[in-house]
Amino acid sequence: MLWLESGLYLRVKEMENGPRPLPLQSGFSSDTAYRALGCFNPSETSDAYYILSNDRDEIWFICNRHLRTVCLSGELNLFRMPLSSAGVSSPDAVVRPGSH
Repeated sequence: MLWLESGLYLRVKEMENGPRPLPLQSGFSSDTAYRALGCFNPSETSDAYYILSNDRDEIWFICNRHLRTVCLSGELNLFRMPLSSAGVSSPDAVVRPGSH
C-alpha cells in the first residue's frame, strides 16, 4: 500500500476497453466523487490501483486510468458524495483551483 494525500476525491471516467474491473459495471457511477482509501501499485504493471468504496459499500481496486481528480478535502470523511456537492457541474467538467 502506498500513502496518499488525505481527503483525495476521484471521479470515474471509464475507458472503453480499459483495464478490468470496469468501474461503471462494478457499482460505481459517473456522477459521484469517491474518496481514495488507499493506493496499490503491483510490481508487474505501471498502473496504480486506487481503493474505493462503491455505491453498494463494496471495496474495489480500480485502475488509475479510469479515474480523474475532483478535490482535496481534509474536512470531509464521506466515502462518496455527488459531484454537484464538490462543485462539479457535470462529470466532464474540469475542476481548477479555486473553482469549487
